[in-house]
Amino acid sequence: MKTVAVLSEDRDYRPSEDEEFMNERQLEYFKQKLQNWKDEILRESGETLKHLQSETENHPDLADRASSETDRSLELRTRDRQRKLISKIDEAMRRIEDGSYGYCEDTGEPIGVARLDARPIATLSLEAQERHERRERVHRDD
Repeated sequence: MKTVAVLSEDRDYRPSEDEEFMNERQLEYFKQKLQNWKDEILRESGETLKHLQSETENHPDLADRASSETDRSLELRTRDRQRKLISKIDEAMRRIEDGSYGYCEDTGEPIGVARLDARPIATLSLEAQERHERRERVHRDD
């Protein structure tokens, strides 16, 4: 595939605002970034599963048992958040495929390369996200 060859030649590539927005090279960059992020989460989940399966001992001391249960609960909550994150990563990859990646769901304007580099699953431009958070705060305060 041509785009993979382009990226493998230039591993230090970083998208910039100076290029055409969501050109082939940027799309491949974000696709790889999302895939690598997903792979890392799945790898960590596998390690957690192995750890939880090996950590089935019954602690005779109540404090040790409580500590172990707290650790397990925290780990499971973290994995649940990461499961939701994988869903968002998959949605972002679908947007890359359908050509809507990088554009704000509210305004249709480009989200911005710097924002996408920092948060590749972003669906709102910075301004739209700030408006959304302000509305959320107002409704929460009611």
